[in-house]
Amino acid sequence: MPTEIYRQSFETIVAEAQLSRFAVDERELVVRLIHACGMVDLAEDVVISPGAIKAGKNALDGSATVICDVEMVRRGIIARRLGAGNKLVCEVGSEAATHFADTHQTTRSAGGMAILREQIPGSIIAIGNAPTALFHLLEMLGEGLEPPALIIGCPVGFVGAVESKEALIEHAGDIPYITVRGRRGGSAIAAAAVNGLAGGLTS
Repeated sequence: MPTEIYRQSFETIVAEAQLSRFAVDERELVVRLIHACGMVDLAEDVVISPGAIKAGKNALDGSATVICDVEMVRRGIIARRLGAGNKLVCEVGSEAATHFADTHQTTRSAGGMAILREQIPGSIIAIGNAPTALFHLLEMLGEGLEPPALIIGCPVGFVGAVESKEALIEHAGDIPYITVRGRRGGSAIAAAAVNGLAGGLTS
């Protein structure tokens, strides 16, 4: 039974991962992230800013738009859990994102974030693939853009991923965030964070 598989998986994670430094609500989310990647030592690299879990849940309950850097993140989010009519948005494949990338000599992921500028305030940002998307988001916020409700910044990779997440930690200020230090991250982890905020650990 699927529910039994989940139960045993979560029990294994709780037994093996070092979760003591996390508050109860944070711990549940970290279990979700570990479940998405299969690595219990991920807990050592997870950083959750104070109040981030509550901010994320409140935003989802309040119909916040969820902005994704790539389609893999958007498709990994379980839409039926978003009970407040939340929009799931990704523009990485749009002509506007391509035009921005070509014009500014950057990636389409950064372009997708740029053209969604007006939807960012009060939203949840879920970045699992592109460090450039996170860097560009931070640039826009540094220029005075009204902040999102929560940044899930978990880009994966060997070029810019580590630096983008450290920049998030350093420059987020009062903006709530969830990230995974180092090279690890990915679309599955970013989507799992949204799913955990939306539906807890039951499925």
